[in-house]
Amino acid sequence: MENKLLGASKFSRNIIAYLKMNMGILIAFAVLYLFLAINPATSEAFLTRQNMFNVLRQISTNLYIACGMTMVIILGGIDLSVGSIIALSGCVAAACVARHGMPIPVALLIGTLLGAAFGMINGVVISKTTIPPFIVTLATMNVARGFAYVYTGGSPVRVVTKEWQFIGAGYIGMIPVPVIIMLLVLITTALLMNNTRFGRHIYAVGGNIQAARFSGISVGKVKFWVYSFSGLMAGLAGVVLASRMYSGQPTAGNGAEMDAIAAVVVGGTSMAGGAGKIGGTIIGALIIGFLNNGLNLLNVNSFWQYVVKGIVILLAVFVDFIRNRNKK
Repeated sequence: MENKLLGASKFSRNIIAYLKMNMGILIAFAVLYLFLAINPATSEAFLTRQNMFNVLRQISTNLYIACGMTMVIILGGIDLSVGSIIALSGCVAAACVARHGMPIPVALLIGTLLGAAFGMINGVVISKTTIPPFIVTLATMNVARGFAYVYTGGSPVRVVTKEWQFIGAGYIGMIPVPVIIMLLVLITTALLMNNTRFGRHIYAVGGNIQAARFSGISVGKVKFWVYSFSGLMAGLAGVVLASRMYSGQPTAGNGAEMDAIAAVVVGGTSMAGGAGKIGGTIIGALIIGFLNNGLNLLNVNSFWQYVVKGIVILLAVFVDFIRNRNKK
């Protein structure tokens, strides 16, 4: 009985600490949600179950890569290659079915593992050299996008079977399959970050890399596996997106890295490294998703969405800057 009470007390303290840490973004999310819910121009369409599931389905691929990006940014790095990996993974998976007649599960696995392979390349170079992650992932971003265009000849690879579209556009009961996958990815990421030695090492390396080395942490291995996980998540996002679009498209994933970084930074993860939670990333992705949805419902030109997201990212980074300056 006493152990149960201690466990409940610890859980309550964690909840309170989480609410305090993310109070600002929680308030921002609540204000945005209430504005869209009570605004006569949006309330009727916004509050429907179909719209809620559409928003969750649309942010699901962003959250896949944002989970990996959260680890990368906590580590003190950046991964610009995820958008191009999405395109290449989706094109290869679709081609495995349309051109080579492979079973759909095998094709999806190949596309996902291809993303992991690119993540491993990033991880090896970043962990074995002093080349900045920005430069390494900028290079692999171009390599992956180039391979996607070369492999497809610049044309979409179409797959129109119902079995193919199930992963990206199907339902289990009333819930879209991408949303179910998203929940599994979020649970896995939260467990890795909060309940494993690997997760503690990520925070240690991001907080102070020299202290982490002196503590006996293999910094190179941590970097390698973090970037591998980021690539794996991008590969998963690529095959799910290709399934939803009934085709692998070499132009897919354009700007996906910016959406993921936006979700992570808006969610309170510090660009300086060493601080952040996957719960904040979830709220950040929801804010970006509902913002895009609200602008669409208000018939705002889609080009303005880029402007709004840029302003939101700048504000989030500025808040992070102020917070870090006050700590010093």
